Amino acid sequence: MDFEEFAAASLPGLLRFGHVLTGDRLRAEELVQQALVSTWARWRRIEHDQPLAYVRRAMVHQHTSWWRRSRREAVIPAGYDPAAPEGPDLGERERAVTALRLLPPRQRAVIVLRYYEDLSEAEIARVLGCSPGTVKSQASKALRTLRAHMSPDLETTR
Repeated sequence: MDFEEFAAASLPGLLRFGHVLTGDRLRAEELVQQALVSTWARWRRIEHDQPLAYVRRAMVHQHTSWWRRSRREAVIPAGYDPAAPEGPDLGERERAVTALRLLPPRQRAVIVLRYYEDLSEAEIARVLGCSPGTVKSQASKALRTLRAHMSPDLETTR
């Protein structure tokens, strides 16, 4: 399969992945575009049995870079409570997206790859370039944060 065929076939799924990862459609488009450009430049050297994993990994790395840069640049207003709902009638989807935005990029990537893309721990480890144990620990931390945000009235014993 040549690069153009791969990109055309993968684009809808990559855009969905990028949207869930970033929480913003336009940022997702930019993320996918940058990942595909970097993949195209290395197309002859990457393993062609898993090119989708290569692109997802590039997206996660780029998103992490954006996140780190924005944390240095962002000014959080005094009294801001990230756990507070943004409005009186937040639906479950909006609450989930808000909670996902609280996670660091690596944890968010693990959750998105696991529960949105339905990848196994081994597949996630391959995409992120880490061990399955790291995937498990990142998922555990992320789920703990999500549970606390989604159900602050529930006590956790861990």
